[in-house]
Amino acid sequence: MGDGNDSGKVLDIKTADIKSTAPVFHTQGKNLSTALTTLVTTLDGLGAPWGDDEQGKSFGDAYRPQQRAIEKAAGTLVLGLISIHEAMTDMADGHVDNDELIAGMFTKVQSKDGDDHDRGAK
Repeated sequence: MGDGNDSGKVLDIKTADIKSTAPVFHTQGKNLSTALTTLVTTLDGLGAPWGDDEQGKSFGDAYRPQQRAIEKAAGTLVLGLISIHEAMTDMADGHVDNDELIAGMFTKVQSKDGDDHDRGAK
C-alpha cells in the first residue's frame, strides 16, 4: 500500500502485526516517562547545572523560560504513545471481531428440514 505497486488490495491489515507492534508504543512510552522523570528530578535537584560560563548562561537563559513547556510537551508525548498502544490493541481486537462477524454472515447452517441456509439470510 502506498509503494506504487497496485496489488488490488485496498487494505491489508494483519492483526498479528498490530498486536506485536502495539506493545512497542507502551514500552517506549514508559521509557520516555522514566527519562522525563529523571530529567525533571535531576535538574530540579541540581538547580542550574549548566554552569556560569558563557555557554551555560546562554543555555540557562533559553531553557529556564521554556522548561515547564518542554516537560509538558514530553508528558503529552508519553500519553500519546500509551494511547497509541491502547488504540492499536482495540483496533486489532475489533478487526478480529469484525472478521468473525462477517464470516458468520456467510456460514451455511443446517436447518431442521435438512436444507442448507445462509445464516445471515432472512
